[in-house]
Amino acid sequence: MASPITTDVLTAAKAIAAGQLCAIPTETVYGLAADATNPDAIARVFAAKGRPTDHPLIVHVEDLEAANQWFSQLPQWATKLATEIWPGPLTIVAKRTALALDVVTGGQDTVAVRVPSHPVAAKLLKQLSEIGIVGVVAPSANRFGHVSPTSADHVAKDLGEYLLAHQDLILDGGISEVGLESTIVLAIDDNPVILRPGAITQFDIEKITGLPVSISSENTPRVSGSLDSHYAPSAKVILVKANEIPNDLAAGYIGLGGVEIPSNVTVLLAAENIEDYATNLYRALRAGDQANLSTIYAVLPDGDDLAIAVRDRLTRAAH
Repeated sequence: MASPITTDVLTAAKAIAAGQLCAIPTETVYGLAADATNPDAIARVFAAKGRPTDHPLIVHVEDLEAANQWFSQLPQWATKLATEIWPGPLTIVAKRTALALDVVTGGQDTVAVRVPSHPVAAKLLKQLSEIGIVGVVAPSANRFGHVSPTSADHVAKDLGEYLLAHQDLILDGGISEVGLESTIVLAIDDNPVILRPGAITQFDIEKITGLPVSISSENTPRVSGSLDSHYAPSAKVILVKANEIPNDLAAGYIGLGGVEIPSNVTVLLAAENIEDYATNLYRALRAGDQANLSTIYAVLPDGDDLAIAVRDRLTRAAH
């Protein structure tokens, strides 16, 4: 059977330039990429994912200079933050230019942009830039609301049939190193506001900018991954304390190691540390579905920084 998977960056660049879709690797998760200035291609991203059309997309670009084509204004602190972090797992939301189409922004006056650090994504974006494509939209390459993919095989399982039928591609770049979506920071005021937690933490942002950082509890502006129910497997995710895991034959366990797990429960992830937890969380959720488990018991990690992002994703998966 034919496969939409390729490892050739030039083939992927040509496909995107021709208006096709291509799932691409990033350090966070795999994204379903399309030319960010091609409304027909972007419409197919929404169709492939079953994504609501008012849900804004993140534009992925080669560097800060390219990002500035999308921003009409950027506070000095945000430029400093981008200079320090990019390429990396940080998305900045700021006032848009006319380059940002309504279909990209969800009709809002802000646009979300990031510079991925994955070497394959970087090479692809450079090649696209050389032929005049100034960015790609790339929401997670999975069915909307489902667990984000961290490998080409995950993408193929979720969207392979659609991509193959439409002569679209999956660019294989191995396993995503970070494993959780980028931190999203709002940059329209004097101080940074975190709209979605990720690997770039509140502490990181405060240290770089020298400014107090708040964490928003509102969905304004709308951003990717901000719905109450998101990142969810088919199995029911139930949040439990480490000493309260039921001995359930049809259940799996996700959490840190060093926990006494009942004999009947399938261990999906017993992470060595919080970085291991983040990197392998989505793979573990998907493994629960592959094993046809009806329930996944998850123990939330304590602590600040990356633990905040893990708790955010699990809480949404369990909603």
